[in-house]
Amino acid sequence: MLDPGIRQQLTQLFANLDGAFELRLEGGDHPRRAELRDLLAEVAGAGPRIALGDADGTSGIRFELFRDGVPTGIAFRGVPGGHEFSSLVLAVLNADGKGRLPDAGVQGRVRALNGPIRLRTYVSLSCTNCPDVVQALNLMAALHPDIAHEMIDGGLAEDEVRALGIQGVPSVFAGDTLLHVGKATLGELLEKLEDHFGHTPAQADAAPRDFDVLVLGGGPAGASAAIYSARKGLRTALVAQNLGGQVRETLGIENLISVPRTEGPRLAADLARHLASYPVEILEHRKAERVLDGPLKELHLQGGEVLRAPALIVATGAQWRELGVPGEREYLGRGVAFCPHCDGPFYKDRRVAVVGGGNSGVEAAIDLAGICSHVTLLEFAPELKADQVLVEHLLRLPNVEVLTNARSQEVLGDGTGVIGLRYEDRATGGLRTVDLDGVFVQIGLAPNSAVVRELVETTRAGEILIDAHCRTSVPGIYAAGDVSSVPFKQIVIAMGEGAKAALTAFEDRLRTA
Repeated sequence: MLDPGIRQQLTQLFANLDGAFELRLEGGDHPRRAELRDLLAEVAGAGPRIALGDADGTSGIRFELFRDGVPTGIAFRGVPGGHEFSSLVLAVLNADGKGRLPDAGVQGRVRALNGPIRLRTYVSLSCTNCPDVVQALNLMAALHPDIAHEMIDGGLAEDEVRALGIQGVPSVFAGDTLLHVGKATLGELLEKLEDHFGHTPAQADAAPRDFDVLVLGGGPAGASAAIYSARKGLRTALVAQNLGGQVRETLGIENLISVPRTEGPRLAADLARHLASYPVEILEHRKAERVLDGPLKELHLQGGEVLRAPALIVATGAQWRELGVPGEREYLGRGVAFCPHCDGPFYKDRRVAVVGGGNSGVEAAIDLAGICSHVTLLEFAPELKADQVLVEHLLRLPNVEVLTNARSQEVLGDGTGVIGLRYEDRATGGLRTVDLDGVFVQIGLAPNSAVVRELVETTRAGEILIDAHCRTSVPGIYAAGDVSSVPFKQIVIAMGEGAKAALTAFEDRLRTA
């Protein structure tokens, strides 16, 4: 079942395991049990300290990971192929204290969570966002003795999916309570668990940590700013929820000059490797709570950490913009979605709407038209804003309807899922309703400027106002990339703006020295 190249990689990865691991598979007569058992046998055969064993239970498709005869708290229900195979491999490594682990500060926050915590994550094996969530929660289970997490293939648990009203993945449940749906970083999930289950606050550090430059944000602009600052010999810290930022969600990148084609996850990994070649202190999985102005800018992080520096470069990027209408948040994950690639398969042969007539909205409608029985695209403006080649492709599709001059008013639901979308016909002022099963929101990005919005001047849209040198209205605070007022939100522009902000901060430092 496993490719010889993958088997060789597993042998190398598992060669130095310290613990004795066992993959315990439940009995039963599930039609895919033989396939799962063969896969687990091959994984177990890749290392001398991994074995395949039996577990109580009759599902036939569920197995748990044990270390030295003790449950790790990590379980899988399904055949972890596709994107989830890496989740199984990392579960073994993390349970052995290996692999890419968060720093001591984040590990301390995980161990401070109040247990017991029992979580289930429903996934689709075609979902590109699901492994990040599964791996983050598995890692927490490996770190905390009273956290248990189970990955469940929704395609093999259709009755549960229907009963829980799941229409988006990954969906994380504690009992019957939906804790999270959609993409998330370890830091974002940790924050949600802290809010839901509570935690024992760690003792605050004795004193703030001082640097020459603080960079807030780990996308192309933030990485560029940190690298340029480090190259100037400055003590630099980069704080981010995740390295790569929004670029991780981009499937194909063909306009990064000198790189004919790459993908978002690969570019994010390249940024991380480049950062690692410089003495930049990377504080990942961190959320900034507030910034205090002064000769030294104080950056306060969730969890109690405080960082200080005379220069702060804000490169926090942007996030998906919401409609802000009744029903949108209430039905998130139950009919309202933002990722057509991840959640589109849940709407096979069903009726959906896409809100937004730019490139992302039209591309989403084209993709969904190949899955869904009918797609209605709604655009606020009198005409679509997407590139003409995309519009022409869209209009040739027989199961797509385009509604322009349409202002979304309310997502309608029946308590368990979406049943329609009410919109205003801006040409007549009349209200109309489209009967459907899902709404995909594709109306652009909103700048992540909230942490400094009370300090610096911003545009009406929330973009941080900057001059030609990335200076903001507050001396010592700079902004770069999509969070700023620089025109055109492009990766190549963000990289240049990050470099410019770092060089400006260095120049200002020399002037005040």
